[in-house]
Amino acid sequence: MQKNENDLDRVVRAGISVAALGTGLAIGGPFNPVGVALLGVSGIAAATAVTGYCPLYSVLGISTLGEPNAEPTQAG
Repeated sequence: MQKNENDLDRVVRAGISVAALGTGLAIGGPFNPVGVALLGVSGIAAATAVTGYCPLYSVLGISTLGEPNAEPTQAG
């Protein structure tokens, strides 16, 4: 499992997680189908934010990490 999210992506996902959690709890939590769906979204967003890995990005071949740094060359 190789990281495929940059720091900004992870912060946005954490924000989405908090917003979905708050909204899901406010509208009834586990007693409302929409609340259950939002709690699920919150859990998935939190898990991907913490790990820095998004399985969907892997399937689609996406990475927000950018280009890896080039190897230093040796003068010779």
